[in-house]
Amino acid sequence: LAGKLLRVRLTSARVTVFDGHESICEHPRLTGRKGQYSTLPAHVPPQHRDIDGLWSRRWFIDRARSVGPATVTVIEQILDSQTIEAQGYLSCQNILDGLGKNNRERLEAACQDLVNRSAHPTYSTLKRLMAAIDSDAKKPRPVVPAASTRKRGSTVVFRDTISDVYVRDASHYARGEEGK
Repeated sequence: LAGKLLRVRLTSARVTVFDGHESICEHPRLTGRKGQYSTLPAHVPPQHRDIDGLWSRRWFIDRARSVGPATVTVIEQILDSQTIEAQGYLSCQNILDGLGKNNRERLEAACQDLVNRSAHPTYSTLKRLMAAIDSDAKKPRPVVPAASTRKRGSTVVFRDTISDVYVRDASHYARGEEGK
């Protein structure tokens, strides 16, 4: 069917593909998240079924292990969430190479945060968490006032009597003829 013009019928519950008037396949329509897959193993082309020499679950988990245990958990969750495991390989690659290449500590911290929240792991979620970690690191720390340099006993005491206050009258602030 590659290269053929096919017709698709979308309903609220199903996606049906037609070749002319003949129904070729039908899948449940997935809602909730963009970009979800609904692939039946029988529909995978033969050239994509044998992937022994390419990426594998073990290869991604070994790479994630070099980052940390939370990253391993996230990679496993991504691979386990796919009907066909290979559909999660690109996400894993983007996370490990794109986000973790020079930021292994931040990636591990973001993965740990994601695991603690029991959230669905995606590249976008991890990227946002890493940005939040950066933002928190750049926030100014609370300022602790320095120790006082005043000597004890030299505090200023104000008295309540009017004789202790000197107030200048208006003539003191008036300009003379020569100041105009």
